[in-house]
Formats: sequence, C-alpha cells, structure tokens
Amino acid sequence: MNINPLNCIDFYKADHRRQYPEGTTLVYSNFTPRSDRLALKSSVYDGKVVFFGLQYFIKSFLIETWNKEFFNKPKEEVISRYKRRMDNSLGVDAIAVDHVEALHDLGYLPIEIDALPEGSAVNMKIPVLTIHNTKDEFFWLTNYFESVMSNMLWKPCTSATTARQYRMLLDKYAKETGGDEGFVDFQAHDFSFRGMSGLEDACLSGAGHLLFFKGTDTVPAIDLLEDYYGANSDEELVGCSVPATEHSVMCMGTKDDEIGTFRRLITELYPSGIVSIVSDTWDLWKVLDEYAPALKNEIEARDGKVVFRPDSGNPEDIICGDLNVPVDNHAYKGCLNLLWEHFGGTINDEGYKVLNPKVGLIYGDSITLQRAEAILRRMKDMGFASTNIVFGIGSFTYQYCTRDNFGFAMKATYGEVKGEARSIYKDPITDSGTKKSAKGLLKVVKRDGEYVLIDSCDNTEGTELKTVFKDGTLRVSHTLSKLREGN
Repeated sequence: MNINPLNCIDFYKADHRRQYPEGTTLVYSNFTPRSDRLALKSSVYDGKVVFFGLQYFIKSFLIETWNKEFFNKPKEEVISRYKRRMDNSLGVDAIAVDHVEALHDLGYLPIEIDALPEGSAVNMKIPVLTIHNTKDEFFWLTNYFESVMSNMLWKPCTSATTARQYRMLLDKYAKETGGDEGFVDFQAHDFSFRGMSGLEDACLSGAGHLLFFKGTDTVPAIDLLEDYYGANSDEELVGCSVPATEHSVMCMGTKDDEIGTFRRLITELYPSGIVSIVSDTWDLWKVLDEYAPALKNEIEARDGKVVFRPDSGNPEDIICGDLNVPVDNHAYKGCLNLLWEHFGGTINDEGYKVLNPKVGLIYGDSITLQRAEAILRRMKDMGFASTNIVFGIGSFTYQYCTRDNFGFAMKATYGEVKGEARSIYKDPITDSGTKKSAKGLLKVVKRDGEYVLIDSCDNTEGTELKTVFKDGTLRVSHTLSKLREGN
C-alpha cells in the first residue's frame, strides 16, 4: 500500500501542534513496557521483555516510506493528499498545513531516537528508547509518531520475548534430561504465518522468533532479516525447514492407500534427509502402530529421519499418552511410547530415552508456553529426553496477544516552552500505578548487569540509550548475527 506517512496517525494527533502551550520548542518522549500483568508466562519467565524491531521501523518507515511518499514527491501532491484526508474527516480547514509544508521544505525528519541495543532484555518500566525533535519548530513531530511507532514495535518485541521464553524452557529441559542442546536451535519451529494479522505482522513476528531459533516456515521473515538486519543466508543459517506434507497430499493419495503414500514419500521422493509427514488425516494410531512398523525396514534404510506429525487433539495426551482411556487403547500409550516400542533407541548419560534417530515427532497445533511445559514435564517423568519432540509454534502463540501483554506505551516526560524546561508526567489517581510515567529527562544505566532507570535528570550523559537515528539518517546498524550473539 502506497500510504501517505502523514496519515499514519490517530486523528487526534493532527491538531496537537496547536494544543501545546505557545512557545513550545521541544517534546521528549519514551517507549516503555509498563506492566507484564497480562503477559504469557511459563515457569522460566524472568520478568524481562526483549527489545526488537526498531531498526526495521527506522529503515522501512522513517526512511523508505517518508522519502518515497513524502520528501521525494512534489510538495503540492503530498499536501493536497493530506489536506483532503483532514478536510473530509475533520472539517474543511480544520487542520492547517503550513507546518507540513515547512517539513517538506526542510527535506528530512528532524527527530532523534536514542535506544538500547536491539536484542536487550529489560525489566518492566525500563524505557527502550527516547525520541525528541532536533529543530524547535518541529516539536509537534515527536508525539506525532506515537501511534505508528507503537503499532510497529509492540509485536516484534512481544514475539521475541515469547520466543525467548520458549528458548529458556527448552534449554532447561534439554539440560535436565541430557538432550542434544544443539538441537534446541530447531526445536521450536515457526508455523504462524497463515494466522497472523497481515504480511508485515507475520514477517516482524517471524523475525523475532528467529532471534532465538533457526527453524521456520515463515519464508518472508528471512527476507526481512536479510533486507533490514544485515543477515546473509549464503554465509549463515538464518532460517531453515524440511520437506513436509499437508492433509491435501495425504487425501489425494486416498485413505485406502495411505501406507502407499508414506512408502512413496520415504523411498521415492525423499530417500534421504528429513521428511515430515502429517499423520492424523484419518487414524493417527493406525499410522504409528501399523504403517510405521510395516515400513520399518524402509525407514531404517534411509539416510535421514522420518518425522511423524500429529495435528489434532490434546497435544499433551497425543504425545505422552491419554491416561483416561483403557490401557489396551493405542491412545493410552501416546506417540512417544509407540515409536519407542517399534523403533527403540538409546539411553543417554542422564538416564533418559532417546528415540532411534531414524524417527521423530513434531506437534504444531495450538501449542502454548504452558502446553509445551506440560509436555516437557510429562516427557521427563516418562523417562524421555526433551529433544525427542519438535514444537510447531503457530499463531495461537504469536497472534494470541496484544499491546497490553507488556503494556507498551509511548509517553512524553519532558519539554521546553519559551526556554523553560518542564519535567512532565502522568499519574492517574484512578489507576493502579501501571500508567504512572517516568518524569523529566531519562537515563538508563547498568547496575550489576541490569538496566536501571534514572528519571528527573539534568542531562542524559552516561545513558545506555544511544543515538540510532537523527535527522533522517540511521546512525547505528544491528545485524542478526550480533543480536543472536547477545542472546
């Protein structure tokens, strides 16, 4: 969509320029996660949120979109387009345009963004960035960006934070059960693309996932990291996947010859390597207890792994066994026990079962942090290493969230009016304290390895918030490899 960046606001922003006190020359704001009361949590949650997505916002919106759709277009065209939108919705001449004409004449965005390094994990109420105008007459620009900045940053931060929790959880159980810790890179696989709220949303969320894992089916997330975060898939593993079937493939092979479809897949199409086969199109238990052992010779002869993919039911019971059904029922044993029964494996140094490397499991339906943890806990209790399973992490995890999960908000804390410094803050008497803002100029410093906020400062010297964008130019560039190193 060729959108006019001037229109990337809530309507009420349009006239705030006149509402500030006469003589205002500076507005200074911050973007901060305020509360994790509604956050998705597991037992490993440490109260921190991951800061990610600013570089994409700067390159894509502040530079590419503003240059293409504003500064590089004739002034008359962009002003006319903006005025038409305001006139038709707020009333003719309700919003003046002289300040917008002056911005076009200037030729760049006179703002400065100072931020923590992307990939940083911060506690609640620690600002991840501050933003202010660099020329007096454009004080109105600072909070003009509030809506779009919040819109484009809360999701990649939230998804990266969620991915970090999955990583911490999987690392924990891999260590406890003697699993292959290197395999954890691929143990959470991004299945979310089709369930996200738009292409950009899927790309940003998928990129957040790839800060902590390398398994993904969201192809354009890799493109985003190459285009905006210096990744290079020729030189590093940005993200990867394996050949996999879907239900239409299995159905077209017919129910009566489902075993034939399995045989064709593992011997003709993919005689080597990993192949993932959806296994519950009709009868998962028949696949695992009849077809799999019937194909055992072909499976074990392959130079690779056949991964069985259940795709419906209660994930915990499907994988680990349903203890509420008769013991002679296939479902009582569950997928892990059936594969161990038919293919065996080894016992690792910690005393946990590791499936025969010729077979594996992936489950990708409605996985949450809580469900993943419950499955891992049961696997441990059953004597299985945690790395016998791969989780497909879908939109039930990455889309079932809002800006309120971590209370992200952009608020002004300082300004200058006719040369007078004004420390400002909000503290609603009707609120629980969540919405109470910091005050004045802000510093974020490190103490004992943790970021700490100091507000009401006389200056910002010594802050960890470094200038990353100023006057239309990106000043600091992060790469995916550096972000991953920091994690």
